[in-house]
Amino acid sequence: MRRLDNKVIAVVGAGSGIGAVTARRLASEGASVLVADINAGAARSVAAGIVADGGLATAVQCDIADDASVASLVRAAVTAYGGLDGIHVNAADMRAILSDGDALEVSLDIFDRTLAVNLRGHLLCTRHALPELLKRGGSIVYTSSGAADMGEPTRVSYQVSKAGLQALMRHVASRWGKQGLRANAIAPGLVLTEQLRDHFPEDLRQATLAITRSPRLGTSEDIAAMVAMLMSDDGAWINGQVIGVDGGARFR
Repeated sequence: MRRLDNKVIAVVGAGSGIGAVTARRLASEGASVLVADINAGAARSVAAGIVADGGLATAVQCDIADDASVASLVRAAVTAYGGLDGIHVNAADMRAILSDGDALEVSLDIFDRTLAVNLRGHLLCTRHALPELLKRGGSIVYTSSGAADMGEPTRVSYQVSKAGLQALMRHVASRWGKQGLRANAIAPGLVLTEQLRDHFPEDLRQATLAITRSPRLGTSEDIAAMVAMLMSDDGAWINGQVIGVDGGARFR
């Protein structure tokens, strides 16, 4: 028996990159997967690939910043598979991240958009998923970042949002842990996604390697493996934690 057999898990932000690889990993371990993304075509493509490989998946268009859209995602899980055992909240707005700056220069529109996705959107996913998750003793896994606590001279919106996300995660674990709910966050290091792999300068690759304790950079599969563990019974006694998956770039 695979460790996620009979589990229903939603992956929000699953149309590409880490989210897509994670959706495939969860399906390969037996989960029925809701492949959710703001890009409906990308979600359908990932779900179709899972089904072609013998897995169970349903594509759902979801805008994490929109309350009704997130509510619709949870309803889709109940309609398609009868409930929800886990949700991996991985969505981000890369355009906002790339336009971020320091506290003096950042546009308030960019600041507001970053928090709308990275913090408010994660709250919406939590709020709508909780009633279903509590029925099954479910698991929430958020994608955070080392930027939440390491301090950077730029990307103030991103850092603030991820620090807030970690506070949200600890609140959820503290409030509902006794009812069987688990909430954790993963803080990835630099991950060579498919999109980045062919366009990553060698000098930047070497500089990044120099600050890790690993002979290689991370891959999407490294993150997916941790999500799968936290969603499974193997992670049953892990709650309220920020887990660095970064090749040892940061020690705690």
